[in-house]
Amino acid sequence: IFLIILEFKMSKIFLKMLLILLIGLNIIAFAQEDERGFLVKIGQKAPDFTAKLIDGTEFKLSDNIGKVIVLQFTASWCSVCIKEMPHLEKEIWQALKNKDFMLVGIDRDEPLETVQKFSKFTKVSYPLALDPGANIFGLYTNKNSSLGFSPSFDNQLELIQNEDSNL
Repeated sequence: IFLIILEFKMSKIFLKMLLILLIGLNIIAFAQEDERGFLVKIGQKAPDFTAKLIDGTEFKLSDNIGKVIVLQFTASWCSVCIKEMPHLEKEIWQALKNKDFMLVGIDRDEPLETVQKFSKFTKVSYPLALDPGANIFGLYTNKNSSLGFSPSFDNQLELIQNEDSNL
């Protein structure tokens, strides 16, 4: 009887350990980046964040459920970003800003004054947000990844497209 009880306890411990291992592997698989460094997969919910915009107001992603959202990760030193911003302004923002749509530039780890100058230089009117420490960037992609990608989310904040810029 002692052996049966011991065997039963061991099998319960084994099952608990197996369950913990499987949950851990599932979490790791969920958070793994793809070959481009993207952490959020098509169909997954957008990680929520709050960011300070250069006009001093705050932008909270989850406050925009019901809108299609494009996040444009950018920086003043990114040549691809500088090239794409006028196109985003003219062809996307100006055409869709009065609809259920939001375009937000997320400036990676630069101070307010730099981002304000960058906004004037690129002549964009869409909101630009500060991302100190690239913490928002790190929610969506490996922090060591290059800039120049713009994830797009449907009106329920599920990822519908993860695009690299190819300008």
